[in-house]
Amino acid sequence: MPTDNNSIAVSNSPIFATTADVKQWIKTQAQTLGFADCGFLSVHHPLFTKQIEQLQKWLDKGYEGQLQFMHNNHHLRAHPEQLVDGAKTIISVRMDYLTKAPTPRAVTDNDHPNQGIIARYARGRDYHKTMRSRLKQLALNIEAMLPEWQHLDIGSDKEFVFRPFSDSAPIFERPIADAVGLGWTGKHTLLINKQAGSFFVLGELFLSLELPDDQPVKEHCGSCSACINVCPTQAIVAPYELNASACISYLTIEHDGIIDTKYRRAIGNRVFGCDDCQLICPWNRYANLTTVEDFAPRHGLDNSSLLELWQWQEADF
Repeated sequence: MPTDNNSIAVSNSPIFATTADVKQWIKTQAQTLGFADCGFLSVHHPLFTKQIEQLQKWLDKGYEGQLQFMHNNHHLRAHPEQLVDGAKTIISVRMDYLTKAPTPRAVTDNDHPNQGIIARYARGRDYHKTMRSRLKQLALNIEAMLPEWQHLDIGSDKEFVFRPFSDSAPIFERPIADAVGLGWTGKHTLLINKQAGSFFVLGELFLSLELPDDQPVKEHCGSCSACINVCPTQAIVAPYELNASACISYLTIEHDGIIDTKYRRAIGNRVFGCDDCQLICPWNRYANLTTVEDFAPRHGLDNSSLLELWQWQEADF
């Protein structure tokens, strides 16, 4: 039963005959903590080497803009076990963040030009804090069960090591989530889940237990090119290829300095981020609403005029 601080009381000593039972127990705990789903991947999975090659090709095209950190720590991206000494498995999680369902297959953010548009994931509490705290609680719940798993060869009889991550380290977040079946990579390069669309954020829990990999799911974009066609700055230069330096999310969040005038009309009333490629996606007809209160809009960020936002001081921001 739930207890304070999102912890989960362990009761009735369920029987764990296989590692599959352990994984199912962890998935259930994750869902109780507000995660929509989770999957498991070895820190030694071959995808990391492949992703390094793809990352370098992307960098060679200059798509990173001012994201100079993308050039750093490639050895850690290729060998994630070096991030956490003793880590064997990565638990990838996703957390829905929509608090209100958008109009299916419609981009309506520009219907009110005097309203400042904030990307939907950023309207509530900083999700990184929520993600890390709940991942830590998941790890503590797992640690409490280690005595029940010592008959299984998963390392539960050794020192338990864990570390939560949320967009805070050189980790291939989306490829990991893709590899464990939390969704497939869409042509806009975001992850899409067949039952839940793409309005969710990702996080990872590295831990010292050794659990079998989950498997990827089939992609279902087909011949659809809605996200490519709708992008205001044509930042999706080809299917599955994003020029980040032209993306409105990059320009309004990451870019340091004056934005090139050629993008200003396309940016319009978007103040922080852009959701157009998700709003137009047919799979977001099935987008789930969040159960996590931290995503509830704060400070009127779901309905603020441009004039109100212009009056903010640095302390307000």
